[in-house]
Amino acid sequence: MQTILVNELRQRYGDFEAVGGISFEVGEGELFALLGTNGAGKTTTLETLEGFRNAGSGTVRVLGHDPYRERRALRPQLGIMLQEAGFFADLTVAETVDQWRRFTPSPRERDEVLGMVGLPQQTEVRTRQLSGGQKRRLDLALALLGRPRVLFLDEPTTGMDPEARHATWKIVRELVADGTTVLLTTHYLEEAEQLADRLAIMHRGRIEVAGTVADVVAGQGDRITFRVPDRVPVSDLPTLCGAVADIAVESGRAVAGYRVQGLQASLYELLRWAEHHRLELDGLQARSASLEDVFLHTAAATPEGAVR
Repeated sequence: MQTILVNELRQRYGDFEAVGGISFEVGEGELFALLGTNGAGKTTTLETLEGFRNAGSGTVRVLGHDPYRERRALRPQLGIMLQEAGFFADLTVAETVDQWRRFTPSPRERDEVLGMVGLPQQTEVRTRQLSGGQKRRLDLALALLGRPRVLFLDEPTTGMDPEARHATWKIVRELVADGTTVLLTTHYLEEAEQLADRLAIMHRGRIEVAGTVADVVAGQGDRITFRVPDRVPVSDLPTLCGAVADIAVESGRAVAGYRVQGLQASLYELLRWAEHHRLELDGLQARSASLEDVFLHTAAATPEGAVR
């Protein structure tokens, strides 16, 4: 069952097209990460799915409903963790949760939800006294109050320390295992790698790359880098299984980088070349491609634009 459906969504601000005809689906109990460069259009997309904006054109459905026109029917089934949420500064954590519980059908108990997010000891702390990471955990607690079938997480771990971030990942994994559908936006690429069943990378209002993490990374190629020896002209560097070196300058030294298909064979060719010429390759690194490589390649592939 497709819990979220987006088909040819377009959104404009005057003459400027912020979202340019994107399509994707998210299945029940799946975590889908929507990534993108700053201003790629993902916030506008998320706001449309959450029902805060009407679709300019195209089709958007969440649990079979138009999220803008059928908000009343849909809202009790959604949990929304905004990028920035406001709290009443002088209310305690307990009072804040109790206020939200009054507006939430069949809410979780206060102690249960605060225990889920690791804030059981902060019930009497005023929200203005919470750290940035603790405020994000309180945001998550409020999003989980109504046992949502669909959970929207917009930069959920910003401001959290590594321990709190990993604890939040554990919560999200357990929710997905219980059948909750999650749409995640994050600037932490490791977070997407750890959590996402599938992902899409947006740039300039369009989806440029989509698929599982493994599929997306596999198309990027592996990486080999080393500092070019002083007595070797760049023009004399070898090709590795057909791949030509890209040259960058780091700390005044030329660094050769190869994007290769087949790390072992390419590395073997490079080491044979170095041995033949009696060269030592300082700073030699060989690694599989990462989601960061895909992200940076996507951002560099087309000119920058300013999209909300």
